[in-house]
Amino acid sequence: MMNTIAFDFSHSDGMIRPLHGVDGAPYSHRDRGAFATKFLQQAKIPYSRLHDCMGIYGGAHFVDIPNIFPNFDADETDPASYDFAHTDSYIGAIVKAGTKIVYRLGITIDWGFKKYHTMPPKDYQKWARICEHVIRHYNEGWADGFDWNIEDWEIWNEPENPPMWSGTKEEFFDLYVTAAKHLKACFPHLKIGGYGGCGFYAITRENQNDFYKSFVPYFTDFLDVVKANDAPLDFYSWHIYNSDPEEVLTHAKFVRETLDAKGFSETESSLNEWNYGAEGHSHLEKKTMYGASYVAAVMTVLQNSGLVDTAMYYDAHGFCAYNGLLRMEDNKPMKPYFALRAWGDLWSLGQYHRPETAGEALYCCAASDADRNNCGVLLSNVTAEGQWTELRFDGLTPGRVVKFYMLDADNDMILTRTEIFRGDVMIPVVYVPERAVVYVTIEKSEAM
Repeated sequence: MMNTIAFDFSHSDGMIRPLHGVDGAPYSHRDRGAFATKFLQQAKIPYSRLHDCMGIYGGAHFVDIPNIFPNFDADETDPASYDFAHTDSYIGAIVKAGTKIVYRLGITIDWGFKKYHTMPPKDYQKWARICEHVIRHYNEGWADGFDWNIEDWEIWNEPENPPMWSGTKEEFFDLYVTAAKHLKACFPHLKIGGYGGCGFYAITRENQNDFYKSFVPYFTDFLDVVKANDAPLDFYSWHIYNSDPEEVLTHAKFVRETLDAKGFSETESSLNEWNYGAEGHSHLEKKTMYGASYVAAVMTVLQNSGLVDTAMYYDAHGFCAYNGLLRMEDNKPMKPYFALRAWGDLWSLGQYHRPETAGEALYCCAASDADRNNCGVLLSNVTAEGQWTELRFDGLTPGRVVKFYMLDADNDMILTRTEIFRGDVMIPVVYVPERAVVYVTIEKSEAM
């Protein structure tokens, strides 16, 4: 039985959300970020989250608080105590692209057998003041700084994970409350949040060990402490690595419902690390159509649910095994890049249109500009079988050129078909191969 997917363009169901953000950027010392700027611009990337930047230990001189402020006993009010040079260049390349920054205040994951920066800071108040001066450098020009208006500041990353935090849960909660209250008092107009939670696999998977089960009470206990101390939580960030878009949806629902139930209905939900798998063979598959169809499907399911405010793919560093966007050897785009870029096109159009589906529908989403002269539809098939689908476009004026772009094993979002509709009945049929993505444009033709 053929799938049927209908879109009513006569009204908007809101706005396309910025779900195609990334962690990091393909920054290189050699060109001082010129390629990174180009990459971010071409894909219309809305956010770059600064975490695990430039290799192990933050490349020794990038982003992390111990890298920027290497001597914790130094005077935090003295510009000479800080080393901003490489981070300035890194962020500058991103800002030049028009991409917004999510700045993670903390450390890069520390996989080594000897830990260097995972211990709790010895003075939480001083750590908060150091973070304050980092913000002043990038937003207020302090210490020969900038006026970049970085809005989102994330306190730590995955404190449940020993390579990120070797203190207790209670110690991290204390650090968060101390830093968040101090930073919000200094910068009430900025968003202060955290904590880049590891994920909630125990709610969807059986036989999880105690470590994975602990992520759930860590989250709920954190919310209780934040509420009890009247600390700010403008956004809550969390992670998932898997191969099933429906599991992502279940986790997104859990986060949103838990935030609401705990009195944080105004707190944004930010999925700021996600990708196709996290180990073994998935590192190969994430670079293929397995990863690309998954990426497109996850963004559509999150948009259609309305449960997540922002999302960031992990990651866009050129030398990382998690990078399914650019080939490490030459920065050539791989399959998931084209799915991410297609979402950038939807996001640029702006207006969101919810699909009305019948049958075993594909993952899908549509957008239009304000005048509905230009529309886009994204379709993703994550299954091993091709699917014929009837598309119905309602609420559009007559005279349309419809173009079909294919992303599959053989095509990198290549134009494969064009149809012209002179009347107001537009019902094209499209075949979406196994593990493939199709992007459809609907353009008003002045010649008709």
